[in-house]
Amino acid sequence: MKTVYLYVLDTMADWEVGYAMAELNSQRYVKEHREWQVKACAAGNKPIVTMGGTTIVPDYTLDEVDAEDAVMLILPGGDTWLTPAQAPILAKARAFLGAEIPVAAICGATSALAQAGMLDKVKHTSNGLPYLKMLCPKYAGAENYQDKLAVTDGNLITAGSSSPVEFAYHIFKKLNVFESADLEHWYDYFAKHSTASLMKLLSSIGDQK
Repeated sequence: MKTVYLYVLDTMADWEVGYAMAELNSQRYVKEHREWQVKACAAGNKPIVTMGGTTIVPDYTLDEVDAEDAVMLILPGGDTWLTPAQAPILAKARAFLGAEIPVAAICGATSALAQAGMLDKVKHTSNGLPYLKMLCPKYAGAENYQDKLAVTDGNLITAGSSSPVEFAYHIFKKLNVFESADLEHWYDYFAKHSTASLMKLLSSIGDQK
């Protein structure tokens, strides 16, 4: 079975991936059910503790993550991204992109990609250009920085920590899991708090069923 992988790490920012993971796993608004699973992976098999204090037991270690069955790799933010311990996941992300498998990174994960030189030649965003320049002395991608909430360039999606809804929107669009109108209704409800859009979304899904 194909797998959407979520990398989990101690201090993971819970809120940054919540919208994306909930919809990809439940598939409650998708246009057609996908035969995939949503699983957590980590450097090892020990439980991790998120920034919010939630304990997550990884389903897979990175050694068990195979690009051949992967739909996407999602990298959440966290306070430990710039430590040497994250070298294996950065290597995995590089390999995924080389195999043309989408990688989605938000907040601290973007800083790790920047420090590793993986943002130098692609359009991207983060928590702000000053943020990347301050934290990542090896970063050389300033000319490709986009002052936007989320950016997709090829198979790489990036976003800042204040943009979990936009991050999810770009993920859904990349994976083509929503009808176009339904995706806009979803975004208008969760980003703009439009009850009318929610009702349109629910009506559309009801009609499809």
